[in-house]
Amino acid sequence: MTTTTAQATQLYQLFIKATPEQIWEAITSPEFTTKYFHGSYVDSTFQPGAPYNGYSTDRSQHWVDGEIIEADPPRRLQHSWRTLYDPEAAVEPHSRVTWEIEPQQNGTCLLTVVHDQLEHSPKTAESVSGIGWMTVLSGLKTLLETGQPLAE
Repeated sequence: MTTTTAQATQLYQLFIKATPEQIWEAITSPEFTTKYFHGSYVDSTFQPGAPYNGYSTDRSQHWVDGEIIEADPPRRLQHSWRTLYDPEAAVEPHSRVTWEIEPQQNGTCLLTVVHDQLEHSPKTAESVSGIGWMTVLSGLKTLLETGQPLAE
């Protein structure tokens, strides 16, 4: 049995100086995701029941698959997630990612990302925990606030 120190429910929060609409576009548009999400080309119609897929920038490799569970633009997106870039993680069950965008009084938004249902997906939990999601979210914040990717 594989064990992991990563949590089965992972919570990340950050403030971004952007509108809810800008954040929504950044998390749903491949033109943005390729610049901050490890080069991932996110492909979906973002309608409930639609597939959610992440590919390498050139679309030659399928990295993530899932399904849209809920979409309430520009406030909330929830989708299932299965890691395909690691053969051991690819056999694990789907987990769930929830994005919540809450406008604040000061012209920023609080972005909360919860990656949960990882109890039976220890390889996925380990790969996305801590620096995994923080790299993505830091890149998202930097791109929206400066117009430049965090790293080239």
